[in-house]
Amino acid sequence: MEEQVPRGGGGRPPIPAAGRRPALARHASFVRSPANSTKPETERIFESMGTEYIPVIRSGGWADIGSRHSMEDVIICSDNFMQDFGFESYEEGPSAFYGVFDGHGGKHAADFVCSNLPRFIVEDEGFPREIAKAVSSAFLQTDAAFADACSRNCKLDSGTTALAALVVGRSLLVANAGDCRAVLCRRGKAIEMSRDHKPACNLEKMRIEALGGYVDDGYLNGQLNVARAIGDWHMEGMKVCGGLGPLSAEPEVMTTDLTDEDEFLIMGCDGIWDVFRSQNAVDFARRKLQEHNDPAACCKELVDEAIKRNSGDNLSVVVVCFNSRPPPVLTAPRPRVQRSISAEGLRELQSFLDSLAD
Repeated sequence: MEEQVPRGGGGRPPIPAAGRRPALARHASFVRSPANSTKPETERIFESMGTEYIPVIRSGGWADIGSRHSMEDVIICSDNFMQDFGFESYEEGPSAFYGVFDGHGGKHAADFVCSNLPRFIVEDEGFPREIAKAVSSAFLQTDAAFADACSRNCKLDSGTTALAALVVGRSLLVANAGDCRAVLCRRGKAIEMSRDHKPACNLEKMRIEALGGYVDDGYLNGQLNVARAIGDWHMEGMKVCGGLGPLSAEPEVMTTDLTDEDEFLIMGCDGIWDVFRSQNAVDFARRKLQEHNDPAACCKELVDEAIKRNSGDNLSVVVVCFNSRPPPVLTAPRPRVQRSISAEGLRELQSFLDSLAD
């Protein structure tokens, strides 16, 4: 279900919509030139921006209840992020925000994060000068704000994984807390821009145990099959005051500078990755974009294919294209084959030639 981010927003999440309402969303953006492009150095977003490659952003999203009885996923696509949130001081180039929030134990946490995380990012004192720090801080602020909301209304008790991507100029930042995944297609090759936070993962298991938790049959404290999430304050032993505890809301952040070889980004909930490998999803999406060049339709086709492959979860996906043209057809260069002949072969050839001379 597509979710629009309300301006401002209070501490309580919106009441989730009921029923099966998959949504197809198409988005497009272009490079804007502000009337006054002269900014102080401290307001420059990334030093890498300027006359170098600037992507043209197009995006779409699709979500479906899948085989579940209720829909707990929420997605957001904002191709003009800073403008949408009233942030005027930015350089030439796109500014975009995308999110996939996979709720559990209810949809309230996913709705809350969708409504508040973007606002916390732009309101952070480090934004946009220190975007990575601002995004990480915003995850933790959102988690604390949701804890406060739940303390006033226990009906909101729930949790959600959170995957967010920011495109500013030619820079891509991906922040992840949970088991959603972002995969970049770079000239047909899948580049994973996030790590799945599963409790059984060695790094996560070490962190969990160092903070007093344990992993039982792949589940954190025998209850959750994710190691990082926003919310879940009602679950005993998961989080303590200050957000510390075995269950962490702190995201891992990955960044890269986009080039003309970067074609699109896929962001999906774990229900997608249960039945798609990263390269498999890139290959599938690439073929579809070559056919129709529509990121929203591509999202629907990814979800439909996941259903055909018997994914047993809610399904949500966002595709962000970085070019107005479809992905090019790649032709592999023919390898140069070096042929050689053995000494025995030379003797046989010489013998054959001698017989012809006779």
